[in-house]
Amino acid sequence: MSGEAKEDARKTGTQAAGRRALVLGATGGIGGELARRLVAAGWRVRALHRNPMRLGVDADGVEWTRGDALSAADVRAAADGASLIVHAVNPPGYRNWGELVLPMVDATIAAAIDQGARVLLPGTVYNYGPDAFPLIDEDAPQRPLTRKGAIRVEMERRLGDAVGRGAKLLILRAGDFFGPRSGNTWFAQGLVTAGRPVARVTLPGRPGVSHQWAYLPDLADTAVRLLDRPEGLDDAARFHVGGHWDPDGTAMAAAIARAVGRADLPVRRLPWGLFRLAAPFVPFIREVMEMRYLWEQPVRLDNRRLVAALGAEPHTPLDEAVRRSLIGMGCLPAA
Repeated sequence: MSGEAKEDARKTGTQAAGRRALVLGATGGIGGELARRLVAAGWRVRALHRNPMRLGVDADGVEWTRGDALSAADVRAAADGASLIVHAVNPPGYRNWGELVLPMVDATIAAAIDQGARVLLPGTVYNYGPDAFPLIDEDAPQRPLTRKGAIRVEMERRLGDAVGRGAKLLILRAGDFFGPRSGNTWFAQGLVTAGRPVARVTLPGRPGVSHQWAYLPDLADTAVRLLDRPEGLDDAARFHVGGHWDPDGTAMAAAIARAVGRADLPVRRLPWGLFRLAAPFVPFIREVMEMRYLWEQPVRLDNRRLVAALGAEPHTPLDEAVRRSLIGMGCLPAA
């Protein structure tokens, strides 16, 4: 091999090594979308799971490896050679959320410091209290009134502290998730029921109260575009995603009705009283009950910093995003 060829091979190998990612939570909605989008963008992606169906490379091009996101040793081993760690993991079934979330992020932080990697955290509006409403920018004070919000703030604080110790950070905060594989979300478990034809839409909020949604494929595309910016990113980068803004709380229900071809599709209010009764027995319901206030007033993340960085935010039209979501969830036939 000539000297020039050797140099080209060295550069190619260095590039590939710099585009290795570990995705924690790849079986979930946002983690899965990010894993697939990173593979499509040329990243080598590894995913950690306590009991993967098989080791090796699956159909999506993701390499699965056995391990537990609560184990710092497992995460550190899986992160070997990675320049990016996607932290999109939650406790199974949202059980013991408060007790397990911070140890999980500590394991990620230890691996990121060890590798000098950037941690990508899909964030939420839970960090903010009413003093930051209704339009929230990235530098707004974080004074949540809920336990879950306080844990989110502590997660981001620990990640921020890690930046000074060798890690880097990218936080993408967005509204309520929906998408073809969205998992435990308001869209898939509240508005409609995954795996069943749409017979009605159940709205958690009141008509007239606006709400913000984030289509997961758009969110994943946004993350990859930010990571690939020629100008690079700050070591402690934070952006808010605009997503889809429902101006009066009825636009999402109307889009679902159009997708299923039923102008007369029944729309009903969520029975919050029944939710309150079920909360002690259903961990997911117990966690979301605490966030009911987000359906009772307009709360919007300001995406001007993101638009300035990318020129435009990736944005699938609402009707198309809803149609793809319902098909992916098994609520509509693919045809």
